[in-house]
Amino acid sequence: MNLSHVILYAIVPIIVVMLAGFIAGKKGAFSGDDAKKFNKVVLDFALPAALFVSIVQASREMLVKDLKLTIVSIAGIMFCFLLVYFIFKYCFKKNTGADAAVSALISGSPTIGFLGFAVLEPIFGTTPAVALVVAIVGIVVNAIGIPVGLSLMNASLEKQKPDSAKKQSAWKPVIHALKQPVAWAPILAVIWVVAGIPWPKELSPSFNLIAKANASMAVFSAGIVLSTIKFQINWQVILGSIMKMVLMPAVVLALGLLCRMDPENLKMLVVAAVLPPAFSGIIIADEYNTYVADGTSSLTLSVILFVGFCPLWIWLTDMVLAIPGI
Repeated sequence: MNLSHVILYAIVPIIVVMLAGFIAGKKGAFSGDDAKKFNKVVLDFALPAALFVSIVQASREMLVKDLKLTIVSIAGIMFCFLLVYFIFKYCFKKNTGADAAVSALISGSPTIGFLGFAVLEPIFGTTPAVALVVAIVGIVVNAIGIPVGLSLMNASLEKQKPDSAKKQSAWKPVIHALKQPVAWAPILAVIWVVAGIPWPKELSPSFNLIAKANASMAVFSAGIVLSTIKFQINWQVILGSIMKMVLMPAVVLALGLLCRMDPENLKMLVVAAVLPPAFSGIIIADEYNTYVADGTSSLTLSVILFVGFCPLWIWLTDMVLAIPGI
């Protein structure tokens, strides 16, 4: 593993762009309101385009090639996602259901869409197996996690409205979530792939042009948001970072060993699980003005911790796989 390459090409760019946004915010070049506008561009246009075009170019064979990889990805990531939600909702009295939902979208989701290839390819090479892991984890995070998180958040926000005494339809928050491009775009892409409809490659450049703004604008905007709040280290920030950097890769590793996954696929999946929190969670937090300070602080702390935890988990996975009988 070329650790210096991982740091220089995956971690340093995030820190540099986020720092640029932070400085721009501190100097008054951009405000918190500007960050909201940037986030709207990302959430409604750039991110949906990036998710759609990356998933739709996969094949039905890729989705079913390794059933164990799919099962472990769904079970491991969504277990951690829901665990974060329930812990942050019921163990911290000041949190609302919306706060807990955003916590799950951040600390319960790896930023596979932004950093998947950037981190996995320097470690494991440019192979179809890497693309398979990124595609499957991306579908789990974006086609399952985001709609579930938005549904939980919208359900909580509905209860906070003055007319919340009225009985609300259980499907209303789900429908509201699915109306948003960041939720329905990856779902539509999955349906497209499952249906076996060929994707015209000539259409990809039209999506890629806006999609390329996704990561850079999201990270820059996160820096602006960070400049408008007081960076804080509290128990929620620490717990969120621990659950992302420690719990999720541990759960994925345990499930992968239980299901006797292919060792190389398992190692890639563990690295995918230890990726920093999803930037989409920060974008959603800022868009709805929910859990912004703690969420952004947790993201920042996790990015710093990732530099050490990524090689640590690769080493631990190798050690476990080397045990006879595993």
